[in-house]
Amino acid sequence: MSLRFDRANKEIQRCISLIIQTKMNDPRLDPMIYVSEVEITPDFKYCKVKIALDNENKEKLNRMIDVLQKSEGFIKRELIKLVKMPSVPKIKFEIDKGTNATIRINEILKSLNLKDEGKK
Repeated sequence: MSLRFDRANKEIQRCISLIIQTKMNDPRLDPMIYVSEVEITPDFKYCKVKIALDNENKEKLNRMIDVLQKSEGFIKRELIKLVKMPSVPKIKFEIDKGTNATIRINEILKSLNLKDEGKK
């Protein structure tokens, strides 16, 4: 990836995080939600925003993705104010796959009922 795309991704990630944390007053959004990664296409028309949550509740994260996707117009309007680009890309929110893997690993570990080896 070129330096130009890397800078664009980081700037959009910073701005979308700022918008979600400070400008969106939706009670359905958890304050612990964060933008883990942004991938913009080479033509700057589409942007994939990966969302993660410091929580194991996958259903809650799916609901928040729906809220964010429905708020795309608002987020784009705010992004226009913060980022100087010829056009603002269409935003698609999705769950960060790393978060899914972490949730699954935690579920497996909890189901194993391992005894603490320090306590003998």
